Amino acid sequence: MAKRKTPTPSAETEQAVQPALPEQVTSQPASSDKPTHQDGVYSRFSDFDIHLFRSGKHQKLYDKFGAHVVEHNGVIGTYFAVWAPSARYVAVIGNFNGWDKGSHSMNVRWDSSGIWEVFIPNIGRGETYKYFIIHEGGREVEKGDPYAHWWEVPPKTASVIWDTYYEWQDQEWMANRAAKNALNAPISVYEMHMASWRRDPGNPERELTYGEIADALVPYLQDMGFTHVEFMPVMQYPYAPSWGYQITGYYAPSSRFGTPQEFMKLIERLHQAGIGVLLDWVPSHFPGDANGLYEFDGSHLYEHPDPRKGYHPDWKSYIFNYGRPEVRSFLLSNAMFWLDRCHADGLRVDAVASMLYLDYSRNAGEWEPNEFGGRENLDVISLIKEINEAVYKEFPDTQTIAEESTAFPGVSRPVFMGGLGFGMKWMMGWMNDTLRYFQRDPAFRKFHQDELTFSTVYAFTENFMLPLSHDEVVYGKHSLIGKMPGDEWQRFANLRLLFSYMFTHSGTKLLFMGGEFGQTSEWKFDSSLDWHLLEYGPHKGMAACVKALNALYKAEPAMYERNFSADGFEWIDTSDRENSVITYIRKGNRPEDNLLIILNMTPIPRSGYRIGVPSAGSYREVFNSDAVEFFGSGVSNSEPIASYEQVWHGRPQSIDVNVPPLGAVVLKMI
Repeated sequence: MAKRKTPTPSAETEQAVQPALPEQVTSQPASSDKPTHQDGVYSRFSDFDIHLFRSGKHQKLYDKFGAHVVEHNGVIGTYFAVWAPSARYVAVIGNFNGWDKGSHSMNVRWDSSGIWEVFIPNIGRGETYKYFIIHEGGREVEKGDPYAHWWEVPPKTASVIWDTYYEWQDQEWMANRAAKNALNAPISVYEMHMASWRRDPGNPERELTYGEIADALVPYLQDMGFTHVEFMPVMQYPYAPSWGYQITGYYAPSSRFGTPQEFMKLIERLHQAGIGVLLDWVPSHFPGDANGLYEFDGSHLYEHPDPRKGYHPDWKSYIFNYGRPEVRSFLLSNAMFWLDRCHADGLRVDAVASMLYLDYSRNAGEWEPNEFGGRENLDVISLIKEINEAVYKEFPDTQTIAEESTAFPGVSRPVFMGGLGFGMKWMMGWMNDTLRYFQRDPAFRKFHQDELTFSTVYAFTENFMLPLSHDEVVYGKHSLIGKMPGDEWQRFANLRLLFSYMFTHSGTKLLFMGGEFGQTSEWKFDSSLDWHLLEYGPHKGMAACVKALNALYKAEPAMYERNFSADGFEWIDTSDRENSVITYIRKGNRPEDNLLIILNMTPIPRSGYRIGVPSAGSYREVFNSDAVEFFGSGVSNSEPIASYEQVWHGRPQSIDVNVPPLGAVVLKMI
């Protein structure tokens, strides 16, 4: 198979650059008619591009705006285009002209689009630049390029002329990823923050490069058995304590770790290892950074001018003007960019609830109802639907995942069915109830068993992903192992039990880095995880347990084939509150694939614990969280367990099981 390329080489002619390669052609071409030229000014925009941009429908603005190295009239140089409708003067400034504000002014288009353009000869890849803008009222600003593909490393703030040309070698993954990303496939996600996953052992202050991350991450994920990795925001962000959620460069991988091509190489290596890549995407807000989107042309260009809709009180950041067509095109194109140019396998969309509701984190009088008197942001709802429709049309083998914490209906239902169109939604209620339950002293869990069983009341109303994310291990919440009650042995047994419950519950899975080996301290964005803990038995056993759960998850169809369907889950018993034991069945497409799960929420082993089973036969233990290799006590069922004719739990057949203390047992019929 021919190598698949991402277009826009830095030193090719205009004719070689513009067409999309056959494998990348979409229903909306990069140029739908010829680019327009006026008075000899080179432009990458056609009249149809302008129409799409101004109607909020353009999906590939990254082919148009920004800095593009091209040949024009026999001279190689760089074409710049920026949207600044409230400006009366715009110029490109940079090292190449000594940051002279008067030497390279831009030309405003004649079509009232507010787009400024210029071709500057004899400059190219690697040049730093900004836009100098004078607002029509006289205000002067210097801004980075919203469409730049690379930026200087913070604290420097200039954009850098770069391209996204890359000769991809992940054809096998791309050809087959539909099966890996399907809703009936095992999806176990490792959430990680690049800057703090590992640091240079010889210099803990130094963050690893994309290449160094790949060297360590690829074999680690393969060994642990995760199917996907989710990177917390990798888009260019100036302020490290924001964890990446305050973005200035929406079209650029963070320069902290290397070039765009090195980022692509990281994704390629993960794909070659059979691991999918999800990117955390933040269309909900952006910082008031002097070099970023805020008051870009001296006016409220990207943010809503009304602070009731344009300012986020929680994060002290600014909210996109979702009703402005050009801003909608910016966000729509941005979602497509990461899937198109970077081969991402999906987007986890941050803070969807904050976008959906006009009164989110606002008191009475601090928000304005929509035209129907409701609190829903109708512009956001329509935009989310359009983005999801576009993503699933152009990249049907990817997934979009909503971090949405309310009961908004149909988040993960198709748009044609009245939903928002996401593929999955984080199950925040499950996360909150589960963590609250497991933090309780086992002696009192019998009074709170409904906290665990309640999730199945609504578990199949959406396509849920079960998250134990970074948000649960910061700001004084303690690490996961730190939340668990009891002595050291009990804390580790509790966490292994929690993970067992998570993996055997309906839904896909997400676990934040460090949790898989029982990181003891809270997550810190500016230092490495405590990898040395793996030298100790409890932590080594925890990692072995998570590895075994991932293997079980992928090996047993009952764990994933009906992840989002009520017919894939059945309670055996939820009424044994006194012993704090719950039992249930996970069902595959074939009855012989069904699994029985027994969870003992107390440190008291239950010998010969009787449960009703769905059919006569012998059952073998396929997983036990109390295994010695997991740092458990070794209470197990080493021999097959034969059923006998005894009505129990309303079933004609029963078995007697040894259930370990604070342990989970998974059984399968032989």
